[in-house]
Amino acid sequence: MDRVHLPQGQAPAIDATAFKTVLGRFCSGVTVITALAEGEPVGFACQSFASLSIAPPLVSFFPARTSSTWPRIRAAGRFCVNILADDQAEVCRQLGRPGVDKFAGVKWTASENGSPLLTGAMASIDCELHDEVDGGDHTIVIGRVTCLNEHSEAKPLLFYRAAFGRLEHQ
Repeated sequence: MDRVHLPQGQAPAIDATAFKTVLGRFCSGVTVITALAEGEPVGFACQSFASLSIAPPLVSFFPARTSSTWPRIRAAGRFCVNILADDQAEVCRQLGRPGVDKFAGVKWTASENGSPLLTGAMASIDCELHDEVDGGDHTIVIGRVTCLNEHSEAKPLLFYRAAFGRLEHQ
């Protein structure tokens, strides 16, 4: 792809396909964000997750503005970030599908804050909603960590170039 040099302050038009292709070169872990909304488990698959601050302990993730699940989690005010193990690709696919009973057949227990903790997750991070910031076609969500746990020494589920992957060496 050719580089485009524009005068300072002028942003180039970026092709959406090229944007996704280039950013797809960044490998990320995979999480599922869960909560109890009116007594019902809700959640969505999320690869755009990051630690943000140690003092205070904050994490961030970025749901699409079109998400129908995020408003329900927001209303709950607290959530659990489930860090998926490399054998949980199907759980991720199921919780990433819109318009289905996402939790049908998915095993979970209550985390410390009462949110669904997915059986088999390698780690979990309980949070309270701290802030939300406009992020274009996504929302930048900041959660204040209230509890965190390691559950296994499994390898992480990875996402790279629009596909799941696994660590070969550790």
